[in-house]
This record gives sequence, C-alpha cells and structure tokens, in this order.
Amino acid sequence: MSEILVLVERTGDDVRKATLELLTLARRLGEPAALVVGQAGETVVKVLGEHGAGKVYVAPGDDEAFVVPKVDALVAAVHHSSPDAVLVTASPEGTEVAARAAVRLDSGIITNAVDVTAGDGGPLVTQSVFSGTWTTQSQVVRGTPLVTVRPNAVLAEVSPVTPTVESLAPGAGAAPAAAVVGLSAKTSTGRPDLADAAIVVSGGRGMGSAEAFALLEELADALGGAVAASRAATDLGWYGHDFQVGQTGKTVTPQLYLASGISGAIQHRAGMQGSRTIAAVNKDAQAPIFEIADFGVVGDAHEVIPALTAELRRRRD
Repeated sequence: MSEILVLVERTGDDVRKATLELLTLARRLGEPAALVVGQAGETVVKVLGEHGAGKVYVAPGDDEAFVVPKVDALVAAVHHSSPDAVLVTASPEGTEVAARAAVRLDSGIITNAVDVTAGDGGPLVTQSVFSGTWTTQSQVVRGTPLVTVRPNAVLAEVSPVTPTVESLAPGAGAAPAAAVVGLSAKTSTGRPDLADAAIVVSGGRGMGSAEAFALLEELADALGGAVAASRAATDLGWYGHDFQVGQTGKTVTPQLYLASGISGAIQHRAGMQGSRTIAAVNKDAQAPIFEIADFGVVGDAHEVIPALTAELRRRRD
C-alpha cells in the first residue's frame, strides 16, 4: 500500500490527540507514517506505533520555536519517502507549515478538511464552506497532496504496529537564520486545549457578566471539557480572545458543544456548527441557536447551568 505521511504535533512526549486522529484517517488511504521534528523518545514512538504508524521519520531541529524547521523537515521527508499524501492538523501553525511546504513542493493543498477518504486519483477531501452552509468535495491534481484536517474530524482509533525509526539527513529541520529572544509559556487552566477538546462549554452576552463565566468553568470541569466564548462576550472583556469561537475566532468541531446565553448569529455558528452534538441554553425561545441545536433548554443560564453541574457531580460521585 502507498505511504501517507502525518506531521506530528506534540508537547514534549505528549502527542496531541489531533495527530492520532490523522493517523486514523491515514489508515483509510494507505500505510501511515509519522514525521517527528526534534527528539523522538521511546514514549512518542510507542504512542505513534499504537495508532498505526509503521514508520517514524525523525528530523533534527527545534519543533517549538520556529515554523521553518518543520517546513524544512516536511519537504525533506516528502523527497525521501514520496508519500501519496501528507496530512497536517488544521491549526494556525499546521496550516502555515503545510502552505509553505506546498509552495516548495509545487503541490496542491486543501485546508480545513472535515473528512478524507480514498478516491480515484488521490484522496477525496470534504470541506464545510461558506459558514457551514455548503459541503464540498475536492482533490489535489498536482504534486503530492497536502491536506490540513480539523481536530475532532474523526475519533482516534488504536491499531498497534511496531514502527521502524528512520533519521532524516542533518539539516532537514535546521533552524533558520534567526534567534529566539524570549519564550513565555501560556498560563495553564488544566482544561483541554480548545481546538482539541471533545467537549466545549461556551458562553455569550446572555451570561450577563465576566463573573458568570465561573459557572461555565465549573460545568466544563465536571464534563472534562474546555471553555469558549462568543465574540460579544470577548469584546466585552468577559473572557479572553484566545477562547473566541466564530467566524473571526476559532473553528471547533467537538463531540459536544454546549452554548449558554448565545443567540446563535451566523458569525458564531460558522465556528461551531460542525459539532457532532449541539446543546443550547437561552431565555429566548426564538433564538437562532435553537435552529441547529440537537437539545435545547429555554431558561435562565444562571439557574440551568449550576443545576446541570450539580447533577453531573451527583452522578459521578
């Protein structure tokens, strides 16, 4: 079978869930292979092998400070193994890496895919476009297809193999002619990253205040999910812009998206209506969010959310 190359995203020895999802997709298309930039310890190789990566390519370089080393490594890996396709996570960094690599390889690229299947002539890529109002299917017709895939597009599945590890030539992921003058880690909330989270609890203007977002944080913690906000809430300073979901924010596709106090304007729906299950809480029974919600509660979020959190905790205990 043909080789399908997956660019690995990780933090230290923790391989991101989105990468494991890409390996699951790669098995539909051919033989999965993984590209790691930087050191690949036994833990990383083991996790990749558990999810079907028959080969693990390791390129020297700094995988945290720069984008360019990843581009260099990806281009070198494509020249080395001639894969039938390359899958990359549709994160801001992943999309930039894939786009730069596509230019260097003179290849076509399709971004923000929600599904990838085998097709005549190459991978058949499904996208959700025009704020989720249309679904398209496309194929790359020149060069090695590069596809960026949204997190949570599929469920990561285990398919254990024993991978072989190959080192790419020194310089494949070498640092560019620049220097890092300072790095600062993000403040950890202890919750899943918004892009990867299987459950997202989101609040809007209807929450009434920044303090009310504490109710959503408690619910998210009870569910093991992430917290998000609408643009209206972030513009009011109630929650950080890094957590904004919508047309001008992040696009998420969790298994469950719970919208609280969010009316459901098209700009917000563009960033979340690909979610598997949508639940909404709003005092306005005519709120547009109910048009796409699988479950809806007409009521005051300040009463519904604490009651839901309490019930979840009772059942868990």
